[in-house]
Amino acid sequence: MSAGTAAWIGVGSNLDGPVGHVRAAFDALAGIPGTDFVAASSLYGSAPMGPADQPNYVNAVVHLRTTLDPHALLDALQRLEARAGRERAGERWGPRVLDLDLLLYGDRRIDDARLRVPHPGIAERIFVLRPLADMAPGLDVPGLGRVDELLGRVPEGGLWRLEEAGA
Repeated sequence: MSAGTAAWIGVGSNLDGPVGHVRAAFDALAGIPGTDFVAASSLYGSAPMGPADQPNYVNAVVHLRTTLDPHALLDALQRLEARAGRERAGERWGPRVLDLDLLLYGDRRIDDARLRVPHPGIAERIFVLRPLADMAPGLDVPGLGRVDELLGRVPEGGLWRLEEAGA
């Protein structure tokens, strides 16, 4: 399937073998009906954004092409999180087995009760921008600018490469 809308998914984990959870998420994302897995970024380590008394995160970004509408894709992502053991009642920015964020959906801007795209905070998060820039530096983030330009505005510290893409 080469048709469909480009969707970019942020993947993160910091519990119970996070590298394994991120890699398993790649396979799970590839299995979403109506969706093709295009590519995954390298894996990166990052300090937690929220409470400091939690393990470091493993982060990546995945590029999909999907025929699902954005809300159906969000539902699929949340089902994958639940299947991995994520509990949504936890602390904001607290530790999690798996976090899947719909970062971008084509050139759409969505702001409703369930979904905001581009993902809020995308322009300030090195752990999202660095993997995105590795894959698509010229990608336009609707209303915010190109990924490489946004990356140039955030501090580079607090992020380290763990594994090359496809490793």
